[in-house]
Amino acid sequence: MDRPVNIKPPPLIDYAPPKGPVEVVHADEALLVVVKPTGLLSVPGKDWPDCLEARLRAEYPEALTVHRLDMDTSGLMVFARTPATQRHLGLQFERRQVAKTYLARVEGCVAGQAGFVALPLIADWPNRPLQKVCWTHGKPAHTDWRVLERGADTLLELRPRTGRSHQLRVHCREMGHPILGDRFYGGPPAARLMLHAAELRLRHPEGGRWMRFASPAPFA
Repeated sequence: MDRPVNIKPPPLIDYAPPKGPVEVVHADEALLVVVKPTGLLSVPGKDWPDCLEARLRAEYPEALTVHRLDMDTSGLMVFARTPATQRHLGLQFERRQVAKTYLARVEGCVAGQAGFVALPLIADWPNRPLQKVCWTHGKPAHTDWRVLERGADTLLELRPRTGRSHQLRVHCREMGHPILGDRFYGGPPAARLMLHAAELRLRHPEGGRWMRFASPAPFA
């Protein structure tokens, strides 16, 4: 049975990305790790050429995209500096060997200290770019969560085992605790979407050593 997660069409987007240089947290001959600000596309849109990829290529023309974050999500992204590195990192993401940790502030007080959400997702085609739960045709999506802090809202640590579009946003909504500032899935109004890619762990394409990168969430 399909379970739509939206109650109205997605809002129109007024694209006004933040200004400023790209924050580079790591650079070597094979890869770059940078912090994407909220409000900036990862790659060019149909009518919006300004994006993280374009800004990064102004300084590193060889930079190649490996994965993406939603426009409203901030945090760590890795770029390759050679086609061989792009293939290597791409396979790590495809095989779910990259460990990703996000921080999110969600509405209300989440019961329990930890748990998981396993709900299959599919594109909600009449309302793109929204996604919805679909037990018939949806792709498996699994998110582990842990409470870090409770107050007027709850700060969650989210560890996705899969990488579906809008996975964390939909799973938090299905928990009954939408992310603050989530204009797509019913989150309470906030200055921004309170979702940040805070940590990445991956193997370096040259030598295979494990590497960990971290970026503090501005709302944590």
